[in-house]
Amino acid sequence: MENFREIPENDLKIGFLQTNPAFGDKEQNFAQVEHLIGGDLVDILVLPELFATGYTFISKDEVQEYAEDQTGKTTNFLQNIAKSIDGVVIGGYPERQGKNIYNSAMMVDEDGVIENYRKIHLFNKEKLWFTPGNNPYPVVKLKKKDNVKVGMMICFDWIYPEATRTLAMKGADIIAHPTNLVLPYCQNAMITRCISNRVFAITCNRVGEEKREGKFGRDEFLFTGQSQITDVDGEILAHAPKEMADFCIVDINFKKARNKNLNDYNHLFEDRNENLYYH
Repeated sequence: MENFREIPENDLKIGFLQTNPAFGDKEQNFAQVEHLIGGDLVDILVLPELFATGYTFISKDEVQEYAEDQTGKTTNFLQNIAKSIDGVVIGGYPERQGKNIYNSAMMVDEDGVIENYRKIHLFNKEKLWFTPGNNPYPVVKLKKKDNVKVGMMICFDWIYPEATRTLAMKGADIIAHPTNLVLPYCQNAMITRCISNRVFAITCNRVGEEKREGKFGRDEFLFTGQSQITDVDGEILAHAPKEMADFCIVDINFKKARNKNLNDYNHLFEDRNENLYYH
């Protein structure tokens, strides 16, 4: 088994920022993020899904109103946050491209957008407003951070084990996972996802309620909070409250994720038998 004892135990600062967005008020939501961060430094910071707009849209026209491309206010804001934390920030937003609107997340550093991911697995009425993602799950090597590899997925992607497995097999050490969770299962499921792939995950949720009514009926969403950072052995390194905004940073040895041996005889990827799996 590969030996990591000579590698520093804590060589990367990662964190989540759990917020309580006000629907449609980007400036207030930007201010909340800035206030919670203060002057802290973090190498990789994850914000919630749709952190600047809120979640509960009631029409496609409304989504169009709040959507942006990768040169909009949200990109500029995230770039400034990246400068302030001296790191990389990942946050969700409604992305406009032509006639399509995607539920997307962008990875941004002080120089601009590094990567953009469009949510593949849409949840509930998201199917009425958004186009499913059309690009593969991305994994980005951050050269400024000792070549740590960061993958991206969004919220309901968690329910499909293929999502985390794909990111892990593409080399992700850490999975950035912006969410707006309303179901009670994800946080526990991410323990298994991390164990079965030996990856770190930063699941950043939001808190609060949104109650809105439109042409397609009334929605009342209570977001579950409890953002968490999970390590390769399924240990919860950080856990946020259920009802309050929270900002948390932990130090990790991300190179633990490079070792896919469960024990001296089992390698998580080499032992896979794809010939017997359903396609």
